[in-house]
Amino acid sequence: MRIQPTRASLLALLLLAPFAHPQAPTKAEPPATLRSILLNQLQSTHDKAEWFVPVNTAIANLTPEQARWIPKSETPNPAPADHSVGMLAYHLLFWNTNALARFKGEKTPPTPDDNNETFNKFDATSWSQTVQKLDAVLTAWEQAVLSADEATLQKNATTIAHIGTHNAYHTGQIIEIRKLQGSWDPAKGVK
Repeated sequence: MRIQPTRASLLALLLLAPFAHPQAPTKAEPPATLRSILLNQLQSTHDKAEWFVPVNTAIANLTPEQARWIPKSETPNPAPADHSVGMLAYHLLFWNTNALARFKGEKTPPTPDDNNETFNKFDATSWSQTVQKLDAVLTAWEQAVLSADEATLQKNATTIAHIGTHNAYHTGQIIEIRKLQGSWDPAKGVK
């Protein structure tokens, strides 16, 4: 004798099927914290490619000559503001170093009266040192956020978030200059 399944028994089997073969529990991501959010912002603008190209990728493999090349523009308000990749990297180095010193309670270098000085002090002969120092200060920022107490993070959260935004903004300019120069490899993340 053959028993015909009823609709109710088929429905019960479908509903109970997930419990018949237990699956490994999925590991939930820990909830985001102020520290994890700030650290993620700093890492994604430094060397962790996620939604956009980080600065380490944007400045990699440039010669000093390429780093000092400035696109010329016929418009009064050019987009990358007639800066070179080296000038932008130097600017990022200056402000990240300055802000990190303030964060740590150290003496900061004098802030120039004119922000253009933070671009114009770039020297192509020190390009490799600029790249190394920028990487080092961005790594130091990440370490500072990892080791800071919660009260220090709370007090400086807005500044740290702005640093990440500032770094992303200028990294986009660096990529645009490299595209204009013909030295950008679109396989690195931006076509």
